[in-house]
Amino acid sequence: MSIATKAVLEGGPEDLTDRVVPITPPGFELKLPFRGGYEHFKVTPRYQETPEGRLPVYEWISRTEVAE
Repeated sequence: MSIATKAVLEGGPEDLTDRVVPITPPGFELKLPFRGGYEHFKVTPRYQETPEGRLPVYEWISRTEVAE
């Protein structure tokens, strides 16, 4: 079985348009820069079928702001 290099994002801001994103390394928390801060996602035990294959689902858990 190969290790997924992309994941499906669930939850978070509605205007976060990219819902299939690269993950490195797989299986850990994902932190995405977005609108002057970071959106944090955690891996779940779930998978979703996508046009790119069966990918792990990461669920939104929080946002951090970047100090200016």
